Amino acid sequence: MWQWLSFFRRPRQDSMSLGNRGEAVAATFLEGRGFHILERQLRGHHGELDLIAVDGDTVVFIEVKTRATSVAGDPTEAVTATKQKRMTHSALSYLKRRKWLQRRTRFDVVSILWSGKDGHPEIRHYPAAFEATGFGQMY
Repeated sequence: MWQWLSFFRRPRQDSMSLGNRGEAVAATFLEGRGFHILERQLRGHHGELDLIAVDGDTVVFIEVKTRATSVAGDPTEAVTATKQKRMTHSALSYLKRRKWLQRRTRFDVVSILWSGKDGHPEIRHYPAAFEATGFGQMY
């Protein structure tokens, strides 16, 4: 009787698999540029950190935004001020747990647009895309 409800869940499941594919591609892309991936999809009290990596002596918190088309805008437009605050809180919590508060940090964004007909995504990496923000910001 309620089978029609599953229709509404499919787009969410599809976007989750697209997001997971995007994060895997972003991790491979960054590893090819010398990053060492420490964590993937780390969930915490303030939200999820897509990727945590080390680039040289810097701990990098990476938000990955993946889209199938650019109809809804560029993927980076989804990294709002609210998202940046949540990432800052999550990053600070992570650094406290690891006792890494003295380490250099950075927030990067990786944009993946999978709209090409050849099946290859367009990957754009934005190092230092934003500064730590909000209450409890890092120094």
